[in-house]
Formats: sequence, C-alpha cells, structure tokens
Amino acid sequence: MRRFTLSSLLRHFAVALLQLIGLLGLYVIVVFVCAHISIPATTTPSNEVSIFIKTNGVHTDIVVPVKHEIMDWSKVVKYEHTLARDTTPQYLAFGWGDKGFYLETPTWDDLKLSTAFKAAFGWGSAAMHTTFYHGMTESASCKKITISKRAYQQLVRYLQSGFLRTRAGAFLHIDAQSSYAREALEEGRALVYRYGRHDAFYEGVGSYSMHHTCNTWANNALKACQQKACLWTPFDFGIFWQYE
Repeated sequence: MRRFTLSSLLRHFAVALLQLIGLLGLYVIVVFVCAHISIPATTTPSNEVSIFIKTNGVHTDIVVPVKHEIMDWSKVVKYEHTLARDTTPQYLAFGWGDKGFYLETPTWDDLKLSTAFKAAFGWGSAAMHTTFYHGMTESASCKKITISKRAYQQLVRYLQSGFLRTRAGAFLHIDAQSSYAREALEEGRALVYRYGRHDAFYEGVGSYSMHHTCNTWANNALKACQQKACLWTPFDFGIFWQYE
C-alpha cells in the first residue's frame, strides 16, 4: 500500500493548483480572443424595428417592443405576472440565466457558494427573466439597434425558444416572490423582496455554465437575427465591444 508523506501531499497539491491556474489562464485568453473576433451583420441595414442591448454591468438583456405587428409579447409574458400589473410599458427585456441564481440571489449579498458552483458547472436548470420598461434611454450600457422586420421575426423565434412551455404553448410562469418568501421562511430570514415591480420569471430551456452564460445567450440572440456579435463570450463586454 502506497504511503503519502506530507511533502508528497504538498507536491500533489501544488501540481493540482498550478494546473487549475493554467486552465483559468487559458480560459481568460480564449475569452479575450473570441470576444474580439467580430461576426459582422449579414442582413440588409433597416430601421423598421428598434431593439436594444442593455447591461447592468454583468448581465446582458435583449430589449424589444412589447407590442408589434409581428409579435405581441403581452399575450405570453403577462402583465399580471408582475407586482405592478402595469399595462402601459412599451418595451420588454429578456434575460436567460441560471434559475437558482435568479431566484436565490436577488443581490450579490445573497450569493451562496453552492449556487455559484452549480451554475458554473451546468448543474442547475434555466430561467427566463423578463422586465417591462416604459421607455429606453440610450447610453454606454444601453445600445439601440435598428433591424428589419425579417430580422425581428428571427429574433422573436430565438427568444421564444428560450422558454419552456406547456403542451398548449404557454410559458411556464415562476412565482419568484413566493419562492423567495418560502426560502426566507425556511431559513428564518426576514423577507426582503429585491426584484422590481415590473419583473416576471419563467421556466427556461437548457442550463447555464461557464461556457454558456447569460451573455453567451444574448450574443447568440444577435447572431440569430444576423446582427453584429462576437465569436463567443461569457461576459457582457464582449457584446458591447461590437457596438462602441
């Protein structure tokens, strides 16, 4: 039977640590290179439909008109699924991501190691986070993109594909407020619901991981409607570099 000494254990630990650092370094290099490789728009320029890409500094949303001749999103993303129940917003933002992260981490203070670990390695399920907005203001963190109706049809199909549906085709709503309340009650915490009054959550398709993040999903949305994008990115800056 092989016996391990303290020095041999330390050597094995050092080798494993160096391998991990090497993998992380390789990941960073690949991210940087792929984020700087541009995928040009392959559709004819048009100003028929205005969409937006919006970031909170970490996560990218795709923002579209609530109502358009091509798609009335209010029929599937219900106003009554939000706390505000406001029927006047003009825009709707879509963000795909890890369900556990969305429901258990309203703020970074709520982040758990177990939640981050599951998300990083694709062990959780996905959710769609939607937010209604009355208007959009262009800025460094909110870029307007004008596209054709045909491109918007392609984008609509892509956004719809991110939702898990019932047999009848309805999006599966998640009552995030009740879920957070139940968790708070079980853990003996005070309930402080931190999501906005215009937010709603739905069951999503797929799973989040280090190579397929919320920003990868948003970047793929731009590719789906033939707009400028980067080759691949897990971070928001890869997308916004293309629209500086």
